[in-house]
This record gives sequence, structure tokens and C-alpha cells, in this order.
Amino acid sequence: MIESLLHINWEEFHFLRPKFLWLLVPLSVLFVFGLVLVQDQIKWKKNIAPHLRPFVIKKGSEAVKRWWQCIAFIVLSIAILGLSGPSWEKYEQPERTLETPMVILLDLSQSMMAADLQPNRLERAKFKITDFLKANPRVRVALIGYSGTAHTLVPLTNDYRIIEANLKGISTAILPYPGSDLEAGLRLSDSVFSTSEAPGTLLLLSDDFNEETFSLLQNYVNNGEVQVEILPMGTPSGAQVPAFGSSKPLRNAKGAPVLSAIDNEILQRLKSVDGIQLNALTLDNSDVSQLATRVSASLEFKDKEEESEELWKDSGLLFMVPFAFFVLLWFRKGWAIYSIVLLSSMSSCSSDKSFKDIWKTDNYRGQEHFDKGEYLEAASLFTEPMLQGVAYYKAENFGAAIEAFQKDSTAQGFYNLGLAYYKTGNLSSARVAFNKANTLDSSFVNAGINLVKTTEFIRSQQSNLLQAEEFNEGKTAENIKNTDPEDLGGGGQEATEEDMKKERKEETVATDIRMGKELDEVPEDFKGGKQDNSQKVLMRKVNDDPAMFLKKKFLYQVKKQGIKPKEHLDKW
Repeated sequence: MIESLLHINWEEFHFLRPKFLWLLVPLSVLFVFGLVLVQDQIKWKKNIAPHLRPFVIKKGSEAVKRWWQCIAFIVLSIAILGLSGPSWEKYEQPERTLETPMVILLDLSQSMMAADLQPNRLERAKFKITDFLKANPRVRVALIGYSGTAHTLVPLTNDYRIIEANLKGISTAILPYPGSDLEAGLRLSDSVFSTSEAPGTLLLLSDDFNEETFSLLQNYVNNGEVQVEILPMGTPSGAQVPAFGSSKPLRNAKGAPVLSAIDNEILQRLKSVDGIQLNALTLDNSDVSQLATRVSASLEFKDKEEESEELWKDSGLLFMVPFAFFVLLWFRKGWAIYSIVLLSSMSSCSSDKSFKDIWKTDNYRGQEHFDKGEYLEAASLFTEPMLQGVAYYKAENFGAAIEAFQKDSTAQGFYNLGLAYYKTGNLSSARVAFNKANTLDSSFVNAGINLVKTTEFIRSQQSNLLQAEEFNEGKTAENIKNTDPEDLGGGGQEATEEDMKKERKEETVATDIRMGKELDEVPEDFKGGKQDNSQKVLMRKVNDDPAMFLKKKFLYQVKKQGIKPKEHLDKW
């Protein structure tokens, strides 16, 4: 640092915090005022006889006082210069290593059901995606499907098992509108790539290649830094497109069967475009294995940060050395000790903190308690609503968790609020919270799934309540034969009035929930309510098809966001 101070580049010299230089103005005023005050004291002392001055006034030299004032002015000026951040050289700009993302863009138009590739084009595409993931490209992958509209099937993830699990239920019927809008798919892919500054890779699996497709892909690679890999799903001979939900061929406006075939001329033109790689479809997995190798080789992207003020070296610390030395001169008079006591009294430490906790924030201390499982103590220390809510939730204080999560307006905050409401059995409020989370972040998969589940549970409870009411209304006073020897001793006989006064045995139903005692009649002031089955529901295994939830989620998205397909799109 000393060598740097001796070789100052005055052409590059500047201050990182120049506003602090204004402190030199009041310092100069105080310095001049001090010199005038010393001069006045000298004039006043001349009125006292020289031999009486030592006994009338304190000892001291006026010249020394002037020198000390000058030294103090110089040292404080140097301290202000150091505080202003003088700088004349830069740090070495380090390279950043970024992980490149990847998007698999899957065509889910009806033409993908053509059977020129066995069993059909869509199933073959799903096989290729599975083989590609098994080759372990080591990159974060997102799966997007498009037809008349485009939707994220799986967001960016390194866990390929999630993508493979969702692939099983994907079909052309999962998206809301028919058609083939590649532009919508590319636009949604861009939103995924925007989460990283590294250039990404787009793998397109489609059977629709025409002049419009060529223009879209050419402009896409020219206007961005995305490498496009194409895996055509089809043959030049083509095949008839089956109708929706039928094995019969789909017919166009003229009544002729729709034939879908790959245009080799368009593919060869795409192959010549820089930034586009055409992959030949093979019967084995060699095509996707080579693709996985290329993607894995370009996994890391190194980039230099843009120049900013943070890259300039702050040499102000060198200017603080004389200031520190000047302060230490008052040590014998106790000023250093007084300063430490003053700073300690003005610090944020309280009586319940130990000395080591002085240097820890409340959130840090709360996290220490949280890691130990002391959730209530952690919640009392956390200052952020999200952290407080999670701590209260872990402590099973769901009421306090709800109050904390209500202060967080993010999608994650509303999602956690829904979970807390669900724990209390308030399914209606949970549904509202999940709906809000899904609205704020349409890619929040768990929020959409929980929204659908909660809605189904509410409908199920309403249906069960309605059936119970209908059963009670239609119940007759007809005697039912009793085959249980432990129950009333009727043995099929008609129960007497004395038997009716006895306590009847509680019955166990299939859900393992015991029913209460039967009443002779329903009281007039009885108010029916929904049974709180939240604890039972959480333990129940739900065998729902993931594709069903995705389909409902996409329907909700297009309705909520007002998404509509382009006009004059072919249905296939």
C-alpha cells in the first residue's frame, strides 16, 4: 500500500465519495475561529504584569497552542480526505463463472400424434427427452410445451426425475387451445433464459417447419445469444393427422385428410444459419447422447463484470493512519477510554445480550435458535415476516404464523399463508391464498397444485355434507335387525322404552372416525357446519394424475391472464 501511495496516477485520481469533502468548510471555519480566540487571549494577557501572569492564569505557551491547532486542522483534513475515498487505480477485474440454462421446447400440436414414427411422433419425442436426460448433460433444464398457447410444464431444475415424472402424462390434450404457435413458445423460452446472464441452449422438438418457422428461428438466434438445437420429429413421407380423441384422420376445410410431412428444404436452410444445429433423428440414443455431450462441454460461461465504482481501490485507509495517531495522543488524559465507554453506551446492546451477541444481528441470533429447533425463541428474534412465520409454523403456532405471513406480499408469502390456513382447517382462506400466490407467480407449480387440491377438498366436503343431510331427512323409524350380541340385547327384537334409555355402543365407520351419540331429534337451534378433516386429509395418499393438475392450471392461467391464441391458426 505504501508503494501505491508513492506512485499516484494523478490522471486517474478521483474521490469515490466526494460529498464528504464539504466537511472541510466547517472545519476551516472552526480553525479560523480558534486562531482568533487565541489572539484575543494574548491581547487580554498583556494587561497583566508579566511577573503576575503565572499566578493569575494557567501555564501554557500561546505558540504551542497555535501549533496544536494547525496540526489538528491538518490531521482532521487528512481524515476527511480519507473518508471521501481517494482512488487512482483499479482492482483486477475477475471473471464470473455462470451456469448456462437449457429449455426443451416441445411441440404439442395435434400433428404430433401422426404415426409415421412409432408409436407416434409425440411418444418418440418423449423417449428422446428421457434419453437426453439419462445422458446427464449436467445443465439446468426447463420443459415448455406449446400448441395454440405456450406454458411451462417444468421450470428450471437440476432434478431430472421431476421432468421424467411429468413426461408420462403429457399429451396434446393438456394445453387449452389447439394449433402450433412457435412464436409463443420462443417468447416464453426467453423469459426463462432471462433469469441468467449466461447464453442458453434451446432444444426444439417439432414436426412443423415452414417459411414462417424459418424466419422465426433465424430472427431468434440473430437477436440473442441462444444456441438452437433442432430435433425434427417426423419423416419426409409424412402421415395423416388423427382427429382429436379419435383414430380417424383429421380433415381440413375442403374435407381432405390432413397430411403432415417434414420439409427437408426448410431444414437444410435452417442448418446453414449460424447458431442453429440440426440433429439427425436416429433409432438409438446416439443423437441425444452427442447433444448432451455438447451441452455439457459448454456448461460454464465465463464473463467479466461491467466496470463500476466498486472496481476502484479505496485508498482512504492510508489517510486514516495519521488521524489514529493524533487521537492516541490524548490517551493519557483518558479520552480514548471515554470514547469507548460512550460508543458502548450508544450501541444497540441490551442487558439480555452477552458480549459476543453484540456483534450479531437479531436475524442471525434467531437463525441460531432455529437451527437448534427452538422455534418460538427464533420467532421472537426474527425481524422479517417470512422468517417469523416459518418459525411459528414449525412451532405449530399457526395463528401467529398466519399473522406473520399476512405481512408478506410475495408469492412465497401467500403460499406459506395458504399452508398455515390449511393447518387450521380454514380451507376457504387457504384456497384464496394459493390463488393469490399462483396469480403473482404463474410458474409456482406447488401453488397451482395446492389450489386445485384445496378446491377439490372443499367440493368433497360440501358433497359429503349434502349427502349426510339427505340421509338424515330420509331416515325412517323402521327397526333394523341387530346381529351384534354386544349391542342392545334385542337380537332383532323390538327395543323397549327402557332399552332406548341405555347408552348405545358407538359405531366405527370406514374412515376410522367415531360417531357421537344419536339424538332422539335434532334441536331447533342446531347449526350445521363443515367437519374439520384437515388432519385426516394430510395423512391421506392422493393418487392424482399430474397431467390433470397441469391441465387445470393452464386453463386457469389463460382465463386469469386473458391469454388467447392467434387468429387463423391451423388446428393441427
